[in-house]
Amino acid sequence: MDLKYFFVIGVVLAIALALVLVGLPYPNAEDGYMEKVVPGTDMTSHLGVVGDYSPGGFDPTSYLKSWNFNNLPSGEREKYYRESSLSDGAKLREYWLYAVDKKIEVAPGVFFDAWTYNGQVPAPTIRAREGDTLRIYFTNNGSKPHTAHFHGFHPSEMDGSLPEHFVNPGERFTYEFTAEPAGLHLFHCHSTPLKDHIARGLYGMFIVDPKKGRAPANELVMLLNAFDTNFDGGNEVYAVNTKAFYYVEHAIKVKKNELVRIYVGNMVENDALNSIHIHGNFFNEYKTGTLSQPNAFTDIIELGQAERSVLELRFPYAGEYMFHAHQTEFTELGWMGMFEVEE
Repeated sequence: MDLKYFFVIGVVLAIALALVLVGLPYPNAEDGYMEKVVPGTDMTSHLGVVGDYSPGGFDPTSYLKSWNFNNLPSGEREKYYRESSLSDGAKLREYWLYAVDKKIEVAPGVFFDAWTYNGQVPAPTIRAREGDTLRIYFTNNGSKPHTAHFHGFHPSEMDGSLPEHFVNPGERFTYEFTAEPAGLHLFHCHSTPLKDHIARGLYGMFIVDPKKGRAPANELVMLLNAFDTNFDGGNEVYAVNTKAFYYVEHAIKVKKNELVRIYVGNMVENDALNSIHIHGNFFNEYKTGTLSQPNAFTDIIELGQAERSVLELRFPYAGEYMFHAHQTEFTELGWMGMFEVEE
């Protein structure tokens, strides 16, 4: 074989090795929004996105602690949520949900044509106490038939899953049922094709607190999701709470030794499994949050689509701790973040 062939191959390999050693981006860095990691430097300065998110819009930090529209001023909140006491001591909780087509930003400069509840992905979190009555006024302002299907107990006519349950564009439907069982649940559109409606963003968290309540904690809501930005059947962006790498640049602040409770669920389409791993720690896992005793003490769990768990942990040391998917491709395409543990 011609010696020139071996010479060319050798030069190509040498250049590739040099690029790796000096920390330069690969020539085919097709993902675009990922920044290189430079050896010997602070990881959080170089692992993440290139550029900034557009100002305004969905705020993943606010979403962590937002339920029943408590992130809105009282006057604005009443447009979407109201509660009143019932004779048995439970509450009637009323919600106004709207299906809306909206372009959302999933990485800096990367936009996705989403189908949303109330203009955001994930949807606003719904939270009640076991035994409360939920009344959800749903209006479809989108371009396709949609529904709101809640996990948990409810009458069949409230299931939102069959063709006769589909709410056509411009139409309305009122869901009403009792919040049970206690635990961590989900709601999502169940119109067909179901895959499209979930992949486009029509999903949210549904928390039902036990009647006796849970121990006081710093509570956080995390919904794992992904986006097929070119609609080729594979995801290009992965995230926790929609925006890739957001919690790398905006670390989640917690206190040393305080009880942290994470309500985590997975709504990724196109991939069979997802996971969450927290560095420097172990946590109690309460799968679906329905039982009072943990079913595992671990530092990583796997989640299929619609699986969810309540995680409880304390950080014994101050500092920065990474959390991410242990499907490394997901991590490299946006699904990672940082906890900042303060004294």
